[in-house]
Amino acid sequence: MAEISSIVPPGCGPVPRHIAVIMDGNGRWARRRGLPRPAGHRAGVKVVRRIVEAVDQRGVAALTLFAFSSENWRRPRTEVNLLIELFINTLQQEVDRLHRNRVRIRFIGDPTPFGRRLRRLMQDAETLTQANEGLRLNIAVNYGGRWDMLQAARRLAACVAAGELKPEAIDERTLAGALSLGDLPEPDLFIRTGGEQRISNFLLWQLAYTELYFTEVLWPDFDEHCLDEALAWFAGRQRRFGQTGEQVERIKGA
Repeated sequence: MAEISSIVPPGCGPVPRHIAVIMDGNGRWARRRGLPRPAGHRAGVKVVRRIVEAVDQRGVAALTLFAFSSENWRRPRTEVNLLIELFINTLQQEVDRLHRNRVRIRFIGDPTPFGRRLRRLMQDAETLTQANEGLRLNIAVNYGGRWDMLQAARRLAACVAAGELKPEAIDERTLAGALSLGDLPEPDLFIRTGGEQRISNFLLWQLAYTELYFTEVLWPDFDEHCLDEALAWFAGRQRRFGQTGEQVERIKGA
């Protein structure tokens, strides 16, 4: 295995401003080891800490993690309860450390189904870190891309009904600004671990021009080396946004 420093030397290639991640494969990781599924989720939580630190060290401005989707409620109740309890414990253990490292935490998604204790912990974490100017860490919980667009549409409709906005003034920028991450650049790089190749209702609007990176590595095995492989792959991509390759090269050379 190559050394991490040989994969992405400092200063080589563009670094994504914003990375979005679906952390998939915890259950399969546990099953392959003859362990119960909770062991996979606990191992996955440990990886989150290392990857947040690694992303921050590499100069990425924002990281969005898909922690719990709106579809995850369909899982067995015992597993849902475990995931929520892990989430609570992780918040209690990690928020102060993240704050010391100037990380700003934000949660996106619908918090209403969660208990009062968890909602209070989420609110307290956002309040504590809201003035931090380091990595923007966004955690998607009970989130879905369709829900996000629906909420944006309702907010804009309310503005129109109140006479604050004309319908003809609504364009792509207006709608994008009403979404959960409307104040951040759209993700440059999307990473999904675990081998599945779909975006699973995650940031549907925001991923329109994102580079999509899929890896067979299960989330509990995803480490700094794997992250740097994804960054090296991203650095080799030519992002055209509808232009030809020749146009992009001319702009770069100008």
